[in-house]
Amino acid sequence: MAALRAQADGLGFAALGVCSADAVPQAGARLRAWLADRCHGEMIWMESRADERASPMGLWPDVRSVIMLGTNYAPPLDPLRLAGQGDTGVISVYAWNRDYHDLIKKRLKALARWLVAAAGGDVKVFVDTAPVMEKPLAAAAGLGWQGKHTNLVSRSHGSWLFLGAIYTTLELPVDAPHGDRCGSCTRCQTACPTDAFPAPYRLDARRCLAYLTIEHKGPIPEEFRKPMANRIYGCDDCLSVCPWNRFAKATEEPAFLPRAELTAPKLADLLALDDAAFRALFSGSAIKRIGVARFIRNCLYAAGNSGEGGLIPAVAAHLGSDDPVVADAASWAMQQLERQA
Repeated sequence: MAALRAQADGLGFAALGVCSADAVPQAGARLRAWLADRCHGEMIWMESRADERASPMGLWPDVRSVIMLGTNYAPPLDPLRLAGQGDTGVISVYAWNRDYHDLIKKRLKALARWLVAAAGGDVKVFVDTAPVMEKPLAAAAGLGWQGKHTNLVSRSHGSWLFLGAIYTTLELPVDAPHGDRCGSCTRCQTACPTDAFPAPYRLDARRCLAYLTIEHKGPIPEEFRKPMANRIYGCDDCLSVCPWNRFAKATEEPAFLPRAELTAPKLADLLALDDAAFRALFSGSAIKRIGVARFIRNCLYAAGNSGEGGLIPAVAAHLGSDDPVVADAASWAMQQLERQA
């Protein structure tokens, strides 16, 4: 195991832990209860592959051990520093630079190849695109615990770890699971601008701005448009206020360091993007996958919340959009700006 940890460290992973494939038997029942309450919203892929997601062996019957890896992406800038700056859009920390899927999957494959060469067995690697319960598995493998915001919290890295998994047929020594260290703290719960936590450790994605700005395809319900403020892609509020972040060291990974044009983008510039310009600006970024229309929709809601009359021409340019969702967002934004004029 020491050699495995050394290899992982050399590849840039900040944390490694191992659990057995059956380490989280309760995860399946929790998932099904969450789905039954429709808390997954339009994420039909969560529902359609629930049996595979519920247990590693549901996805791959031969798996015996799960190696969980964490990659530090702690930001060098305060994610909340742009609150109230109406002319500027806020993008989630994880999307400030390159798409993490690509980098981490390459590293997972490299570590998996080393493992097979050193110890044999068969392997499969996953990073957030397969039916894998990364957070419960990471907690079982000792990387941290699932906080009240439902994300993993690490004593060393706070709320800023990208997770990846290697499933293997090898029987590996397991690490002790990590205990919950949230205590009586409720900062993540009270920080949420849309009350997306019906209870600690439970998230209703239908109310979450990360879900609404990224996964949700139609008009964002009116009750959430004002709370969006200037958030245009994701939301980090619940992560950012976690007290354990004080132990996190800012990432030194070049692919995760913030691109200047994405850390404080002006809404007027973003609203001027056409499809080609959008693809060019977000080349290699996770943002590109939502497409220009959904991104412009988000920027229009932010413009409507800005109180910046100078944005009226940029908003007006989308009133006649062929996309009804964009046109609706532009109409709403225009009403807000004219009311504030």
